[in-house]
Amino acid sequence: MSTPDAVGSDIKKATTNIDAVEGKQTESKSLIDRLRSREDAQMNDPAWNPVRPQDKPEHYATATGSLFNQDQAQDLYDDTKPRGIGDIVTILLEEKMTAKKNASSDLDKKTDLHMKPIELGGKPVTLSDYTLSYAMANNNTFEGSTSADQSNSIKGSISVEVVDVLSNGNLVIRGEKWLLLNTGEEYIRVSGNIRPDDIDQDNSIASTRISNARIQYSGTGDRQDVQQQNWLSRFFNVAF
Repeated sequence: MSTPDAVGSDIKKATTNIDAVEGKQTESKSLIDRLRSREDAQMNDPAWNPVRPQDKPEHYATATGSLFNQDQAQDLYDDTKPRGIGDIVTILLEEKMTAKKNASSDLDKKTDLHMKPIELGGKPVTLSDYTLSYAMANNNTFEGSTSADQSNSIKGSISVEVVDVLSNGNLVIRGEKWLLLNTGEEYIRVSGNIRPDDIDQDNSIASTRISNARIQYSGTGDRQDVQQQNWLSRFFNVAF
């Protein structure tokens, strides 16, 4: 049986301050890694390790000689929804976001200044055959427009664990799934808070029901490298 200190360390590990999405990342050591300017997520990250539920104190498991065990009994009208640390719940990923934005600006400014020739005695005053008058005109125009159209969607499922139970009964969940492909690895990470009442009878809950949700779907390897600009392209995009 694990000691209370060991159990406490597991819970502390599960609720670490490391970012719940990024976690720890591999450090850029080689020249290629520095040119990639990207740090990949690590498999077996301690921040994402499974947690063990707390063992009940020994005085709760008193031998009574009866086949009935109150600790393992389940009420006829009770459900088996996750309620404690270490319980598993399935997240149904049903995310779809669409964003559109259009903006335009049109400025036009005209300035026209003039003065008629100065007359004296009904005749214009001249200076070296030039009349004392002036005329000035200025016209400034500006036109600008911008538009953005972005849409993202993700659909799938992932099983996560309960890593903490809040005082109001809400559950803090966290979990990840890694897929090893022939050209790299893909992973899904999910964390957030859920209500036990939102969990369906099949022990699943929609991702739209997760509060403070952190959902990350990305990958590592050659395919991920191809999707990003090289350092020279990024330099010219920023500088020019």
